Order: sequence, then C-alpha cells, then structure tokens
Amino acid sequence: MPLLRRLFILALIAASLAQPAMAQDDPFAGLAGDSFDDIRHGIETLATSGAPQAAAVIAALQEGNLYAGPDAALFIKTDDGWLDARSGKPATEVAEDALNPVKMNNGVRRAAEAAMGSLELYSPDAATRRHAAEAVLKSRDPAALEGLTRALAKESDAGVRRIMEQARASALLATPATPEAERLAAVATLRARGDLDARAMLASLTAQPPAVAEAAATAVIAIDRMLQLWGLAQGVFYGLSLGSVLLLAAAGLAITFGVMGVINMAHGEMVMLGAYTTFVVQDVIKSHAPYLFEASLFIAVPLAFLVAGAVGIAVERCMLRFLYGRPLETLLATWGLSLAMQQTVRSIFGASNREVSTPQWMSGATQWGGITITYNRLVIIVFAAMVVAALMAALRYTALGLRMRAVTQNRRMAAAMGIRTPWVDALTFGLGSGVAGMAGVALSQIDNVSPNLGQGYIIDSFMVVVFGGVGNLWGTVVSALTLGTVNKFLEPLAGAVLGKITVLVLLILFIQRKPRGMFPIKGRAVES
Repeated sequence: MPLLRRLFILALIAASLAQPAMAQDDPFAGLAGDSFDDIRHGIETLATSGAPQAAAVIAALQEGNLYAGPDAALFIKTDDGWLDARSGKPATEVAEDALNPVKMNNGVRRAAEAAMGSLELYSPDAATRRHAAEAVLKSRDPAALEGLTRALAKESDAGVRRIMEQARASALLATPATPEAERLAAVATLRARGDLDARAMLASLTAQPPAVAEAAATAVIAIDRMLQLWGLAQGVFYGLSLGSVLLLAAAGLAITFGVMGVINMAHGEMVMLGAYTTFVVQDVIKSHAPYLFEASLFIAVPLAFLVAGAVGIAVERCMLRFLYGRPLETLLATWGLSLAMQQTVRSIFGASNREVSTPQWMSGATQWGGITITYNRLVIIVFAAMVVAALMAALRYTALGLRMRAVTQNRRMAAAMGIRTPWVDALTFGLGSGVAGMAGVALSQIDNVSPNLGQGYIIDSFMVVVFGGVGNLWGTVVSALTLGTVNKFLEPLAGAVLGKITVLVLLILFIQRKPRGMFPIKGRAVES
C-alpha cells in the first residue's frame, strides 16, 4: 500500500506538471484567458505560432464571433453554425449556454490589428504584403518584430522589402531593450522614408539615449525640409493641371480672337456643349452598350468636336459675319448668344448638374515620392499636350492652316491673293469652337456639368490669350501654364478669390508694359 500511495502521488504530480506544458504547447489557449493581458498575450503567441487557423481565429475575434468554453475550448460562430477554432471544422453538440464571447478592449483590438498585419506579411500577393507592412509600421508594435524578421528573410519584392525594413525600424524604436546602435540605424531608416508618418514617429520618441534623441531631432528637421520641397513639387503638378485646363479652354479662343478679332463671349458655352455631349454619349452607352463605357471618352472627344464646331460655323455664318470690324457689337451679340445657349440647354437637360462618370482607367491616384498624382488630371495634362500639338501641326502643315496664318498676318493681302477670307473665318471659328468642345470633355471629368459650366472659364481664357499674345499658340501654352501655377501657389496664401484678384492686377500691370502680350504675332498689318 505505501508503494501504491507513492505511485499515485507521483502520477498526480506528473499530471499537474504536464498540464502547463500542454497549455504552453497550445498557441490558442491564451485566447481563453480570464484577463485582457492574457488574451493580448495569447494573440501575440498565436500570430507567431504559424498555426494554419491563426488568421481566421483572430479575424473572428475582431468581428466578435470568437467564443470560449470550459477547458480552453474555442469556437467560431458563423451563420451556418459553430466551427472548432483549432481545426476549422464544424463542431457538433456545442453547449452554447457554457460559451462566452472572448473579451475585448482597446489593447486587445490593437494587438489583433497588429497580429493580422503580421499574418498578412506572408501573403502570396505583393500588394497584401505591402498593406500589412504599412499597418505594422503605423502600429509600432514590438510583438511584430519576430514576424517581420521572418518575412524579411523571404521577401523578394524590393519595394515591399523596403517598407518591411521601415516597419521593423518603428518596432525597434518602440522596444525598450533595443541596443543604441540598432536604434540609430532605425532612425536613419525612418529618415530615409521621409513622409509624415516617419516624422510623427521620430518626433514622438521619448526616453531615448542622447545620441538617438539628437539623431531623431536632426532627422525631423531634414524630413521637414524634404516635405517642403515635395509640397512645392505638388503645387507645380496642381498648377500644371490647372494650366492644362485653361489651355484647353483658351486654345480655341486664341485661334478665333487672333484670326478674326472677334470678342466671343459665347466661347464658354462651346465648352459646355462638349461637356453635355459627353453626358449624352455616356447616357446612350449605359442604356444600349454598357460594355463600351470604358471607351466612352474616346467616342465623346470627336463627337464633341463636331457638335461644337458645327454650332460655331452656324453662329459665324448667321450672326458674326455681319459684325466684323465692330468689336463692341460682337461682344454684346455673343454675350446675348451665351445667355440664349445656356437657357436652351437648361430647357433640354434641366438646371441641375448632370452626372458624368469617370472610366476606371482614369480613376484613382498614385504616389510618386511625396507627390500624389491623380490619374484624371494626369490624363488631362497629356490630352492638352496632344490637342495643342495637333493644332500646331494643322496650322503649319495644312492648306487651311496656311490660309489662316495668311489672314491673321494681313487680311486684305490674303484676299487679294485669292484666299476666300469669309470661308476661312467660318472654318476658323468652327475649329476654335471644336477645340472648346474637346475641352468640355476633359472638364466633365473634374467639374460639374451644368448650364453655367463655361462661365467659370471664359474670363480666365481671355486672360490667357491676352497675356500670351493674341493669336499665338506658343504664347497661349506658356501663358496658361504660368497663370495656372501662379494661381495654385497664391490660393493657399491669399485665398481663392483674393488670389484671382492678385493675378488680375499683375496681368494688368504686365499689359501696361507689353500691350501685345508675351509673344505677339508679327505681320505687316496693312489694313491697320
């Protein structure tokens, strides 16, 4: 009996010692703990365990669908029933009355978010790994160090690897036991990143060794300087995009104003016609051929050119040809025409804004260094360059362009040489109106399509034409890009309205100095 008693006691001791060992070998056991610290530690243990069900269990915890039962049993609640958390297989005969949801607080939520980021570091998709590395970077969780180290050893994508190294640097700086040399290297890594997140991390460092604190302060100053430079570059991009919009709106006006001397106050309505043509094209495509939607703008551009060009030729033949040589009358007549066109469009389409959708290939943005480049504005910049290049080629290499340049330089001499100046005027006005229609297609992607669309660009268009030199396309290009960039840099300092007033005052002072603009057309001008 004494021997049996001794054996029984030894068995109890062995069983009691084996239970913690078994719990320690079970990476899921901590999630069934009684305290938030136990659960948080359980999340960290599970995330680094390599268990196949780790991601599903932590996701269920985040959604409030993870339940704990007796003896550290864990179950996931789904619409179809219960799943065993450890195996992911359906669980039968679950005593629901004995289950309780795993407790959550802010610390547990942060640990779960960091753990999900660590688990996604091993995803086969590079974009997912990049997103996970960014999440770990922002969480600054020291518990992610082990996962980051393992992921870095396997990472082959240079861009993702760089972000993982930056995430590891942020975690090292948040770990009290990190040696000073590694802290200095981490500060250098975040300094090289150079964005607002890196600056915030470095600026918030506390209780660091003197050398690390000095390196962090120096890095913050360097990042501030870099951010200022990137801010200037961002302003230049916005200025180029605004200048491209002004260029599209003013290119047609530069042609008509230069050749015909007509102050066309209805030019903005030609832009509006192009925008509404885009709306009609998209409406027809959505109703009858949805598969063509991604190509809707390619269809709308030539149609807008034809519609606005035809209206321009009709306006010139029916009204403007009787008013040549009387600039005040053309101004009043075209202003009245603009009101009539606005009311006509308002009667057909209504006074409210019309929705023009952006194709998928023009949606979104990309990051280039510290600059955010939106695809729609980038496309407009390229489109404006293509339109101007096509216009310059047409003016230089076509018969119509030759006649237009002849009429611009000396109308009477051109007529004496047999050029039919009335038809040149009509085609020139149609060409300028057609270009305005194409500008409306571009503007429909960044502005509201309404009957008043053109009113916001007519004054700016005249400013561009006068500043650059009447009738000179190169002058129009330089003028539009200059005024667009100046506007974008003045708006943050003086406000939108005061910025425009400042630009107008500067332009008036410039015209006082050079009345014919930056690049005036040179000709004999016999008729003057």
